[in-house]
Amino acid sequence: MAIVVHNYEQPDRFIAGTVGPPGQRTFFLQAKDGDRVTSVALEKQQVAILAERLDILLDEALRRSGGDAAIPAVAPVDLRDGDPLDQPIVEEFRVGTITLSWDGEDGVVVIELFPVSEVAATDDSDGGADEAAAEAQTEAAEIEIEADEMLLVKLDPGYARFFARRALSVVSAGRPACQFCGGPIDPEGHLCPRANGFKRIAD
Repeated sequence: MAIVVHNYEQPDRFIAGTVGPPGQRTFFLQAKDGDRVTSVALEKQQVAILAERLDILLDEALRRSGGDAAIPAVAPVDLRDGDPLDQPIVEEFRVGTITLSWDGEDGVVVIELFPVSEVAATDDSDGGADEAAAEAQTEAAEIEIEADEMLLVKLDPGYARFFARRALSVVSAGRPACQFCGGPIDPEGHLCPRANGFKRIAD
């Protein structure tokens, strides 16, 4: 059976965003080109790992080129997009595996997103799968994956830097972390294991 490919080469937008209040956020990646929009859901850790590995990939590509490649060290200041996800959000699939590679010939980052093989919950409650499991699902470079659908996005290096910066900002914009135990603090507070059962309230 032929695979359905949602193909975006240099899209108008490719962003990470969320739906829902802190503590109950569902994370999405959304690609847009003209009137065409594709949205896929994924775990918070997958967003963070993708952003971090994008920066590492670009740093390595720049290093290997001897500084000759047109890869900015940081996100260009003129690439600013603080707008929310485009509505309505229609989830094409929930991401299971992500591959990330550098196309040196065209000078672009290639991101491939594949659905999970089994049905998963749609709410990551600002946490989602264990970070090690999420990292295992975020593969670097070329592997063969059996899937009937995928989202393929190609980004120039400057936009890839912007995507990574915004994605990390979205990830960190959730519930504040408790300074004592590191756990997330809900608006009504949380029972901190280091406070002998007393409830700590977010500032």
